Amino acid sequence: MEKIVLLYHTTDGHTIEICEAIKNEIDTAKNEITIISLIEQPNFDITPFDKVIIGASIRYGYHDKSVFNFIKKNQGLLDQKKNAFFSVNVVARKPEKNTAETNPYLQKFLSQITWKPKLLDVFAGKIEYPKYNFFDRFMIQLIMKMTKGPTDKTQTYEFTDWNRVKAFGKKISEL
Repeated sequence: MEKIVLLYHTTDGHTIEICEAIKNEIDTAKNEITIISLIEQPNFDITPFDKVIIGASIRYGYHDKSVFNFIKKNQGLLDQKKNAFFSVNVVARKPEKNTAETNPYLQKFLSQITWKPKLLDVFAGKIEYPKYNFFDRFMIQLIMKMTKGPTDKTQTYEFTDWNRVKAFGKKISEL
């Protein structure tokens, strides 16, 4: 039985939803799966795990520093294990920016770290205007207006391709 840990950073809760969907695709009869927040447990010990998966969301063009700190601190261990990384961002809603090779935020992230994940993917996120405070709602509306995205502040827009998330979960099983 392999031990798998899904570590995540989420801004508004969508990345944890994606982690749960990935977990549901992994055979629990053959794997023990743990999901951990990097905000709640920034010093989590990955030593006992066979596979380490990290998922991180984007806010205003950046992954949270907790993700960078964790990777830097644990790079030696990460390199020794089966591993994967996925990014969650709304830019990935666009077909020309929804792959690991074409997503600008994932490419920027990879250029800022020396760790080379064995498996990569990017998933389109979700905009929940009613949930945001005034500043975030205004800024996200502005960004969406500039990028020809939805701006109705009374609505929630989910762009995630759940079939793609499920396929990623299956790939993790095969790592």
